[in-house]
Amino acid sequence: MTKILVTGAAGFIGFHVAKALLEKDHIVVGFDNMNPYYSVKLKDARLELLSKYPNFHFYKLDISDNDAVEKAWKKEASLTKVINLAAQAGVRYSIQDPFPYVTSNLMGFTVILEKCRRQSDFKHLVYASTSSIYGSNKELPFSESQKTDAPISFYAATKKANELMAQSYSHLYHFPITGLRLFTVYGPWGRPDMSIFKFTKAILNDEPIDVFNNGQMARDFTYIDDIVQGILAALEKPIIPKADQLHPIYNLGNKGRESLLTFIEVLEKSIGKKAIKNFLPLQDGDILETQSDIKMAEKNLGYNPKTSISEGISNFVDWYKSYYHSER
Repeated sequence: MTKILVTGAAGFIGFHVAKALLEKDHIVVGFDNMNPYYSVKLKDARLELLSKYPNFHFYKLDISDNDAVEKAWKKEASLTKVINLAAQAGVRYSIQDPFPYVTSNLMGFTVILEKCRRQSDFKHLVYASTSSIYGSNKELPFSESQKTDAPISFYAATKKANELMAQSYSHLYHFPITGLRLFTVYGPWGRPDMSIFKFTKAILNDEPIDVFNNGQMARDFTYIDDIVQGILAALEKPIIPKADQLHPIYNLGNKGRESLLTFIEVLEKSIGKKAIKNFLPLQDGDILETQSDIKMAEKNLGYNPKTSISEGISNFVDWYKSYYHSER
């Protein structure tokens, strides 16, 4: 039984990672500030499920608050493994209001890095980066060896900064850190600002959906269970880089890509209703296409995404209907 800190534990990915660890009988310490960027009620519902496990210890705190993190860290005594998923998410929102991204993604990550490096027996820090870091790169699939120094959203810029911050700490303090570039994660308990959530709600309510760039976009949609498998596999593979080596960073995606219009078609079939489409131009900060090269994750982590888009979307729709029906 290992004690593992999961930051952002009430968030979409953090909830699923914490739940998977608890089901393996680990002790999970969860940090989350319960930020109202989207429904706190949804976050409370996730926490309610996690709180049923006796090995779950939750702290409502902001990881950018050094004193609060220090207090919780000392209370838990032996936090030697950390999965940092707390972050201000959203490409488009980062253009409207960049300040929460500075607080959470930069200051918050600095606090976590500091706590890890000062823990004498620290074993491994795994943190989430993003496929958005590839910016307007047109060479598909995206591989970890490609340049990522031209982000086209402030959100992506903060995640690029996270990778550079992690590299400096890995080099200076010689403890294992692993970065994971996540590709368009979707599934049950997802965030309301995500396209699948917005589309499902609109279609069920006979409302139009906004389809940007006239639907001429494609994404490497990756189901949450596959992402969780990759995160947990990475946690078990700590690597201390040799001098002048970079800390390991892996793509976690589904290795294929689906057009936005195909995604909508599959969603329509799962719901059993046609969408009313409102075609719009490309939005600032959006990437036209993403596709992951996951060879490194397959080789080094045993990463093996299995969920088809039809299965994944069907699972999401079933959850959505069940969750919102139970709220009535």
